Amino acid sequence: MNLFQKYLVEEFAEDYQEGHITRREALKLIFSVTGSMVITNSILAACAPSVEMAAEPATAESAAPTKTPEPSVMATTPAAKSTQAPGETGEPAIETADIELPGEGATLLGTLSRPTGDGPYAVILVCHENRGLTEHIKDVTRRLAMAGYVALAVDLLSRQGGSSSMSSDQVPGVLGNTPPEQFVQDFLSGWRYLQGQVFAQAERVGMVGFCFGGGVTWQVATQMPELLAAVPFYGPHPPVEAVPNIQAAVLAIYAGNDQRINQGIPPIEQAMRQNGKIYEKAIYPGVDHAFHNDTGPRYNAEAAQDAWSRTLEWFERYVR
Repeated sequence: MNLFQKYLVEEFAEDYQEGHITRREALKLIFSVTGSMVITNSILAACAPSVEMAAEPATAESAAPTKTPEPSVMATTPAAKSTQAPGETGEPAIETADIELPGEGATLLGTLSRPTGDGPYAVILVCHENRGLTEHIKDVTRRLAMAGYVALAVDLLSRQGGSSSMSSDQVPGVLGNTPPEQFVQDFLSGWRYLQGQVFAQAERVGMVGFCFGGGVTWQVATQMPELLAAVPFYGPHPPVEAVPNIQAAVLAIYAGNDQRINQGIPPIEQAMRQNGKIYEKAIYPGVDHAFHNDTGPRYNAEAAQDAWSRTLEWFERYVR
């Protein structure tokens, strides 16, 4: 299995073990990634549920909010649909549109948000979770636009008709069976598209991603030397041998309870240090994976707000 297949399978197994999804749901999701019932059954055989499943199970990548201590921080073109925030409450006016853009061998779909002024504005690329380009991720682009950036979220399911064309339990299997190199290429295509837009200052570019999208953000950082800053939220780390290729300043965000991801912190941190990279991490004790997603049951408002403030500060420092 490649990096993302392993990540998805481990996530669904963990959700089953913790009682967030049923065995039937776990079978379906894991099989959609592996394509083998033998492998799927062997994985679940080692994952006896530790708790009874709740009446309304949480979806993967989405644990009740908890009070959050301070984080542990270490330094080292045509629109299909358009909306506008008029700024009547004193907030900056922005425009948001679902767009189509040229990709490698396909037309890509995405959501673009930007301030209404002429600009040009620095660019932030946004990568979605393993549920596709959801309304939550579109809202992230709007938040970035309100902070003064051109924000583009590329739909990594564009070749299958887009995230909205399939059910949420179909999405992980498609993503898991997509070559990881294509994810990187699609974001490079999105960045090149913005190079042709007068409102975008495309040479000033950063990227943020969440869960699965955090892993994609790491991957893009290893293959896009022009990337100035990256903020992966609790995503799978890249191979340490790829770290020398990273030119971006990386702020890695982690959830304290997310041991599956956190066990990978020491090797990536050591590799970043040894290769002289700009790297900081913030670990939020007592919160779960996907704590930033305010549409999911694992949302933690205090941690999410602090992590978002740190994200904007990072981009202000290294992108703007």
